[in-house]
Amino acid sequence: MLRRIGILLIVLIAIISYVYVANAQMGEKGSKKTTTLPNGDAIWDLNGEWDGIMEFYGRWSDSGSHPRLFPLLVKITQTGSSFVGYKIKKDEPWFPKGEESIRGELDKSGFKKVQIITDAAPLESRGKISEDGNKIIIDEGERVRLTLTRK
Repeated sequence: MLRRIGILLIVLIAIISYVYVANAQMGEKGSKKTTTLPNGDAIWDLNGEWDGIMEFYGRWSDSGSHPRLFPLLVKITQTGSSFVGYKIKKDEPWFPKGEESIRGELDKSGFKKVQIITDAAPLESRGKISEDGNKIIIDEGERVRLTLTRK
């Protein structure tokens, strides 16, 4: 009896260890919102529709220190580590439907490169993806910020 309990305890410890190691290797990106590149790196899968708010501030704000906010619906298409986001909501003078709104490249730590596309020019920006992969904040730093939430 004591021998069976010992064997059962060893098997239980082995199973728990295996599950723990497997989860640790997947890390925080071990969800369905990731994709694996040919080199083995796991990166975020941004494909899909995202609700967005484009915020103009600083020099691009018309009303002093108050930002101008514009709602957007963006569809992101990702191929490998590169992605492009297109506006898919109703036409507006500043953001026509089908117009590219963001583009960039990902690596295993998040954004390698990201640009907000404006009428003036593509703006090099910094981006951050939330821990659960459902929120993105892309900020140019002086004039425009885009916040996206996965639908």
